[in-house]
Amino acid sequence: MLKKEELLDLQFVDARARLIDLAAFLDRLDRHEGSADIRLRYFKEALPILLEDRPDRAKAVLEKFSDHSSDLPETAPFQGATGAPVN
Repeated sequence: MLKKEELLDLQFVDARARLIDLAAFLDRLDRHEGSADIRLRYFKEALPILLEDRPDRAKAVLEKFSDHSSDLPETAPFQGATGAPVN
């Protein structure tokens, strides 16, 4: 098993780039007009999970974007997935 410092040596630059990408994504959203849908709300609710001191952050973020309902809609409101519950 790697030590924390070794893992940081291996993956820090990649993780840093992903974090910068997320910041750039939010900046782009701020520059565009219109209103955001539920996806942005769930996205913003998932971000604080990253700062929590817990061993299951990835699972918690995935759960934030998971639809746990068992009801199937008759028709989809649009093509593609929202990536978040619709209720």
